[in-house]
Amino acid sequence: MSKKPFASSADLGEKKETLEILADGVYALTAEGDPNVGAIEGEDFVVAFEARATPRAAQDWLDMLRQHTDKPIKYLVLSHYHAVRVLGASAFGAESIIAHEQTRFLIEERGEQDWASEYGRMPRLFREPEGIPGLTHPDIVFNDRMVIPLGGERGDLVLEYCGRGHTAGDIVAWLPKSKVLFAGDLVEAAAALYTGDAFHFDWSKQTLDKVKSYGAEVLVGGRGAVARGRTDVDAAIEQTRGFLQGMIDKVGEIHKRGGSVKEAFEATRDHLAPKFGMWPIFEHCLPFDVQRLWDEMDGIDWPRIWTDQRDQEVWDKLQD
Repeated sequence: MSKKPFASSADLGEKKETLEILADGVYALTAEGDPNVGAIEGEDFVVAFEARATPRAAQDWLDMLRQHTDKPIKYLVLSHYHAVRVLGASAFGAESIIAHEQTRFLIEERGEQDWASEYGRMPRLFREPEGIPGLTHPDIVFNDRMVIPLGGERGDLVLEYCGRGHTAGDIVAWLPKSKVLFAGDLVEAAAALYTGDAFHFDWSKQTLDKVKSYGAEVLVGGRGAVARGRTDVDAAIEQTRGFLQGMIDKVGEIHKRGGSVKEAFEATRDHLAPKFGMWPIFEHCLPFDVQRLWDEMDGIDWPRIWTDQRDQEVWDKLQD
């Protein structure tokens, strides 16, 4: 059997990008399973949500957004620290970059390694990587909750920490007036979960419970289609929980009986593939997901840093 291409290194086909208007002045860009981004208009400014992997990729999004609004971007909000979400920040020209305090710490702790790791795993997302000026550093951080008044009759934008999940510092952006929730990678709508830096037990329970408690009518996850209506929103949340719980169950069985992480990977792949195997990046994510969950079960609470070398070692160890 030929060796599987590493992560998404062979996924070089372009995805169709679609700008969707979710409510008055509320926008999302989806891209057939590639990372989603968004924007929210205030009375005389714009709040951008997520930055994309490079300034070039970010500018492509901004060119589409500028067909709908020419207001200046006052804030750029980062849902978490991963390179494909933050390294395009310079294109926005934002007055301030906002993130959770743990996201700032993680950028400082492991930003360089994550950059190299993600570029190796997903090169197609890094359009014109030579344009990245360096790591992105937020200048406004918060711990639990931050409210941005949008002005006029637009209401507020609420940025909130829901607990440890996809990373230690994920935040969501909630618009109570229009009931739109930008959930970042805490929820994926029909796209596989990357959990290599996750806290599976917190995420699958209290963190997703918090996300569900907003009662959103529209949800933009980290990848996949926009979920519309409470039924579809709740289904996206529960699909995410189901993926996590399936991992916990199967890895837990192998770990408890003293098996190997490779056995756990194979059992988890067989268990999840019938329901989730057709989702974008399933094969890419799962080896790293299982290794992180195995570490948690070994008592390693804080995720180990992924480097391009460690990526390859784990991939080679677990794949056929």
